[in-house]
Amino acid sequence: MNPKIKQRIEQIRRGEVPEGYKKTKAGILPADWDFHMLGECLIRVEKPVEVKPNELYTQIGIRSHGKGLFYKEPVTGAALGNKSVFWIEPDCFIVNIVFAWEQAIGKTTQSEVGMIGSHRFPMYRPINNLVNIDYLISFFLTQRGTDILEAASPGGAGRNKTLGQERFLKSKILMPPLPEQQKIADILTAQDKVIELKEQLLAQKQQQKKYLMQQLLTGKKRLPGFFKSWKTVELGEIFNYIQPTAYLVKTTDYDDSYKTPVLTAGKTFILGYTNETEGVFTKVPVVIFDDFTTATKYVDFPFKVKSSAMKILTIKGGFSIVFAYEAMQLIKFTVGGHERHWISKYSCLTIDIPDIEEQTAIAEILSAADREIDLLRKDIEQEKQKKKALMQLLLTGIVRV
Repeated sequence: MNPKIKQRIEQIRRGEVPEGYKKTKAGILPADWDFHMLGECLIRVEKPVEVKPNELYTQIGIRSHGKGLFYKEPVTGAALGNKSVFWIEPDCFIVNIVFAWEQAIGKTTQSEVGMIGSHRFPMYRPINNLVNIDYLISFFLTQRGTDILEAASPGGAGRNKTLGQERFLKSKILMPPLPEQQKIADILTAQDKVIELKEQLLAQKQQQKKYLMQQLLTGKKRLPGFFKSWKTVELGEIFNYIQPTAYLVKTTDYDDSYKTPVLTAGKTFILGYTNETEGVFTKVPVVIFDDFTTATKYVDFPFKVKSSAMKILTIKGGFSIVFAYEAMQLIKFTVGGHERHWISKYSCLTIDIPDIEEQTAIAEILSAADREIDLLRKDIEQEKQKKKALMQLLLTGIVRV
């Protein structure tokens, strides 16, 4: 970090006012930054649509957490019925409270002109040359911005909240001069682009791995030097299973500072971390299998589990656990009823498998792909953390541009 910036942060933390800053009720801020009511900066735009029954209309929606607009399927005017809709205008701030705890915000562009928006999310155009829409979106992704939208959104839990127009426009936000807003928005937009490009690369790598799985795990593509025939075996011939009872966590008082992860085979995977030292499963690698949903996870580190509704699968001799686990991901199985599946059905399902040497060679290729994907995920997370740091510094005026 630049020494001047570091010094400024230390001064502000001590309550000292650096040169070019001022002391306010909201804290120490740049001298040329001011609070403005949103009603001084924005005006509501709502041009009603004269809906014609036989015309087709494309509606827009808003993704949560500032992820922008999306287009819904075109509908006829007759299908819209009495729904209140309006024409979209470009360069407007558009907002919706999706759930009680989650806001959706976005910016309209020329691309959305001719489409329609719902009365459920209002659209605002900037006035008086006080605010840049991209800056405004970045502001509303901060905790302070979220708090303002929450405060302006009366109603109960779930989908009952709606944005209170009057209260929203009376809310005050901190604004630098317009040129600085633009520069801040440009920096944050550039960082968003970095994240977006890396996420696109991640999606490509994931698709490449799926292709490799389809080719290598089915024998459609053979690796050089391997010619022996494959055999069909049941999963129960490949895996032993262990009941998880001895490894259940006793308390759910999790803390990230603790050492041992508590796992589920579902999407969450790591539920939290425990400081319990007894009943930790250490004979890894294994596959954990949800007995009800048939979800699986490969685990190569010590762990505990929360639910007894799973099996811990260990590999038998002569088989590669990585190959077997990856091959399981290609199995198409319809879960039926609330029953435990491993013993009754799933262990009887079959996969085609080569000899151990070819299994190992294929497993190494897929593991290398996984390592590349994991590194890219970590890289994306670092870029997201970098954006959070930039927002913290730029949107508070600690760093000037």
